[in-house]
Amino acid sequence: MNKLFNCHYVLFLQISIIQSTKHQTSQWQRRFGKFFMGIERRMELVRTASHNAHKRLVLCLQGQPGTDSEKRHKKLPLTSLSQAMQDGGSQLGEESLIGKMMDVCGEAESRLASVLMQHEVTLERDVLEPFNQLTEVEIPNVLKMRKQLGKLVLDYDSAKARWYQATRTNNQAMASKVDSLKDEMDEALNKVEICKDQLSADMYNFASKEGDYASYYVLLLEAQADYHRRSLAVLETAIPAIQLQQDSWMEKPAFGTALEEHLERSHREIALPLEACVMMLLETGMKEEGLFRIAAGSSKLKKLKAALDCSTSQLEEFYSDPHAVAGALKSYLRELPEPLMTFGLYDEWLQASWYTNSHTHRHRQLAKLALWIVCCRYLVKFLAKLAQDSDVNKMTPPNIAIVLGPNLLWPKTEGTLAEMAAATSLAVVAIIEPIIQHADWFFPEEETSRQHGGVPVPPKPQPHPQPAVSLPIPGAPGPHSVGPLLGGRRVGHGHGDAHRRAASSKL
Repeated sequence: MNKLFNCHYVLFLQISIIQSTKHQTSQWQRRFGKFFMGIERRMELVRTASHNAHKRLVLCLQGQPGTDSEKRHKKLPLTSLSQAMQDGGSQLGEESLIGKMMDVCGEAESRLASVLMQHEVTLERDVLEPFNQLTEVEIPNVLKMRKQLGKLVLDYDSAKARWYQATRTNNQAMASKVDSLKDEMDEALNKVEICKDQLSADMYNFASKEGDYASYYVLLLEAQADYHRRSLAVLETAIPAIQLQQDSWMEKPAFGTALEEHLERSHREIALPLEACVMMLLETGMKEEGLFRIAAGSSKLKKLKAALDCSTSQLEEFYSDPHAVAGALKSYLRELPEPLMTFGLYDEWLQASWYTNSHTHRHRQLAKLALWIVCCRYLVKFLAKLAQDSDVNKMTPPNIAIVLGPNLLWPKTEGTLAEMAAATSLAVVAIIEPIIQHADWFFPEEETSRQHGGVPVPPKPQPHPQPAVSLPIPGAPGPHSVGPLLGGRRVGHGHGDAHRRAASSKL
């Protein structure tokens, strides 16, 4: 009976010790956890968020992280692009505009690659490494210590349970170990306190340094801003250089280009397509019936326009197709961004068309064309000469005004060319027809000849290996070939004054 009682008593003591230990442990955890629970949860969230940011930021790098600057620079895609552009520029040479552009762009891309390399090195040193230190070292060490503290608390609870059991038992063997168990319990408690103090210090330190950790994001944006500023500086230096190459290149399409730009670029007084087409028509098209009215073959017209755009002198084949030449001239006038008779004078032209048998007002409008007056005079003189053969070619001044008027003047409004032509066809005819009929009155020969020279007439082309169509500039020393004029390099052929006098006499 006594043995049974002793067994029950020992079991009761063990249960009481366990419950007491659990109660004390939970009391300590409540005191300690309540104080640091918020910091601990925030540390976990900071670690997860910073780890994800670090991972995504590494993916944004174009170079290989951890390598030296030279290797990183070589591995950048911009470096490969720069090398490819510079190689292409070397292969095409200085004679090609694309080659020049590729060379200048290649140099700019190389400088951009250097800026990017320096940016990534700075980013890795000032942002990525601190991020990695925070997420992989500092926070894990604190969390590791937190787990260690939990283990030490369990060790302390176990030691305390053994000491408590020894003090309550009648077993002599256990009673003799009370002192040693007390020392073991005190040592376990000391370890708990040391670990708790260290953990508390680390958590306090994290809470106080959270502002420093947040500054990494400020450094990230500052580094990116500096990178973009330096990249912009490189581009702002490169763009004017490449634009200068573009602007200095003389071989640009004339069709669709503003008249002022074309004349300034080619150093001409008369647009090349206008002069070339007029000269070919003067030679072979003046007797052609329905000139400017009968449509040319689309393929032939397209080829002639392309030939004029690329400054070729191989125009001999088009002398036999005046309708294609006339179509190219109409296309050039129609594709000008601003009509030959200008948007600015559109309303005044319409007003001038209301004056019956009064050329003075129209003459006043022509005087306002300034730079465009040379091209306008050149075209009107040609159209007047074309009308002189109207018995053969059926192109009277009214007919010419009808087919060419919509290409010389249209309103600055939205709509198709057909819509614009329909809206102003009668007014335009009323403007163009008297100008053609009275060309000598609007453009007195003695005045314009003195200022600009006569309209040139080319010699009939003779077969030879490299035919060149002679296109002299009015008022220049002598005739020039098509190619050199568009390229800006004037090559004289001699006997210019005699040739010009002969050309003037024909118009």
